[in-house]
Amino acid sequence: MVDVTRKVRRYSGGVYDVGLHVVWCPKYRRRVLGGRVAVRLRELTEGKAVEKGWEIIALEVMPDHVHLVVKHEPKASASYVANQFKGFTSRVLREEFPHLKSQMPTLWSSSFFVASVGAVSADTVEQYINTQWECPWTNKRKKNEKEERAPRV
Repeated sequence: MVDVTRKVRRYSGGVYDVGLHVVWCPKYRRRVLGGRVAVRLRELTEGKAVEKGWEIIALEVMPDHVHLVVKHEPKASASYVANQFKGFTSRVLREEFPHLKSQMPTLWSSSFFVASVGAVSADTVEQYINTQWECPWTNKRKKNEKEERAPRV
C-alpha cells in the first residue's frame, strides 16, 4: 500500500493537493516493457515529472502496463498528465529501441485509466460536509436558522 501523506503546495491562486493514479498499456497489451526498456521507461517518467514540477509517489513498470501515482498542479487535467508521460516516453523509447518500432505501429494504446487519489477519501469529505452544522461553534447559527424557518402563528 502506498502512503500518500498530505503535503499541500501553495501558489498565487490558492493551496492544493492533487494526485492521480494513472495506468496505461502498450498497444495490443504486448509484453515489451522488460529489461532495459523498463529501466529507461522509469528514468524517462521520472525525468518528465521533474521537468513539469510534479512529484512521483509510486511508479511500477510491469511487462504489459505501467502504474503511476503522481501529484501535480491543479491547472493540469488528468488527460494532460497522462498524455505528457505517454507521448514523451513513446517518442524516446521508440528512438532508442528500434525493435519497438518494428513490432508495433505505436508504442502505447490510445486509452488509459486515471483516478484521483489523495489523503482524504470521498466518504470522509462527504461526512465532513454533511456534518458542518453540527460543529459546536455553529450551534447558535443553526438554532437561529431553525427559528427563522419555523412558521409563525
